[in-house]
Amino acid sequence: MINLAGHCDPYSNGCTGLSSDIKSCQAKGIKVMLSIGGGAGSYYLTSAEDAREVATYLWNNFLGGTSSSRPLGDAVLDGIDFDIEEGTIQHWDDLAKYLSGYSKRGKKVYLTAAPQCPFPDAWVGSALKTGLFDYVWVQFYNNPPCQYTSGSFGNLVDAWKQWTTDIPATKIFLGLPAALAAAGSGFIPVADLTSKVLPPIKGSIKYGGVILWSKYYDDQTGYSSSIKSHV
Repeated sequence: MINLAGHCDPYSNGCTGLSSDIKSCQAKGIKVMLSIGGGAGSYYLTSAEDAREVATYLWNNFLGGTSSSRPLGDAVLDGIDFDIEEGTIQHWDDLAKYLSGYSKRGKKVYLTAAPQCPFPDAWVGSALKTGLFDYVWVQFYNNPPCQYTSGSFGNLVDAWKQWTTDIPATKIFLGLPAALAAAGSGFIPVADLTSKVLPPIKGSIKYGGVILWSKYYDDQTGYSSSIKSHV
């Protein structure tokens, strides 16, 4: 199932027009990923063969392959984001291996993931250990044991150190809500983020930056503009 938040209907070829938008972003150096999984619905992989078939489908319909039914038109996305929050923990590592293998055909297939901050992640912990992921944006919110809480940032920093030490990714990002309303807990006021949280975590060579949920909330609060010079 493809969920594009009501922007268009992929089942009536209503999303192929996004191809030009995707190419425009890529021309500016912005990587465009397809995120799979999410916090709703039911999904899982049953076997390594199932993972291979899913990888083939993603390659042909969204990446560098060919298909008569590409939902987003002829734009070639840059990679796949693993936002796995349900199902089982099995075979996501197989999917990562099969997708990564397509990089040998020319354009690199980037792999990213959005795990929760409790370590290791309950769903993609094994997949992340493969060392195939380029960027990992860890969700340091809605997870009290490893998030900022009422002026206390020690648990977050400790969790950050574990993620950057134990996960062989190229870059790891600090995932935060862009507004109080964007998450149940874990929002960090700008002053605390810039003066207390960012200084100790930016010392890691794997520090990639901050990722926010979501653009909708950021447009309302201007959070990204407030922290940009400190990131």
